[in-house]
Amino acid sequence: MIAIRTTGLRKTFGPVRALDGLDLEVEAGTIFGFLGPNGAGKTTTIRILTGLARPTAGRAWVTGIETPAHRREVARRIGYLPEEPPFYPWMTPPELLDHVGRIFGLSASERADRVTELLELVGLAGVSKRRIGGFSHGMRQRLGIAQALVNRPEVLFLDEPVSALDPAGRKEVLELIQSLRGQCTVLISTHILADVERVCDTVGIIDKGRMVTVAGQDELLARYAIPAFEVECNGETAGRLDEWAAQVRRLPWADSVVIDGPTAHVVVNDVQAAQRELLPTALQAGLILTRYQVVRPSLEDVFLRLVGKGGPQA
Repeated sequence: MIAIRTTGLRKTFGPVRALDGLDLEVEAGTIFGFLGPNGAGKTTTIRILTGLARPTAGRAWVTGIETPAHRREVARRIGYLPEEPPFYPWMTPPELLDHVGRIFGLSASERADRVTELLELVGLAGVSKRRIGGFSHGMRQRLGIAQALVNRPEVLFLDEPVSALDPAGRKEVLELIQSLRGQCTVLISTHILADVERVCDTVGIIDKGRMVTVAGQDELLARYAIPAFEVECNGETAGRLDEWAAQVRRLPWADSVVIDGPTAHVVVNDVQAAQRELLPTALQAGLILTRYQVVRPSLEDVFLRLVGKGGPQA
């Protein structure tokens, strides 16, 4: 069963084309990673799917209901956490969730039960008497997910839910999202590849308003990724790594070179050429190597291959 579907979705803002014929399908019950660089059209797509914006052209359905034509009916079936969720800072978490429950028409007893259930789910039961204005960003994000779940949605939209969190806050929110698997369909819009790898069943990569590819993680790796190489040098020669990386980026077999401390991660489009030339170039640059190996390709490698170079490569 398809929970989310768009066909030929377009959205323009004057001369800017935010969406350019977007086709998308998301299976019910999955956690779908909507992945793309900033400005790719992720938030615009979510605003249309939730009924907050109208497309210039094309059509969209959520749980089989067309949106935004029937946005009130869609709103009863979905939950939505925007990138910067607004809250009344003087409220406590139970007051906020009770207020949201009233909007959805829950009875007093239903609201009381749902508030207790959700505060336990998101780990905020112990701070239920505190004002939201004093919450950390991670606590606010968890509360935002709770308010998005008040109506027991069939589809949950999360727009960059962990982008502004520290590592501890990200871990908490991602674990919470994982716990929702099977309870509803979850669409996570993000540009953080590691988060998608951790929690998502299926990945859709969008760039310049168009869907580049949609597949499960294993299928993406099998279809697009080729081995990458990692070169690590000792501290004495680490200062030469950037200059060497710039040289490698100009070689025809190199797709990307990412530096992380004393380590260079090199994605290639010709494994045999890289095997012949990568190590000699490092030695010629005067690098003293402590590690040189072929590594398992990652979702980041796929992303750079599809988006970093402007699209799929043969």
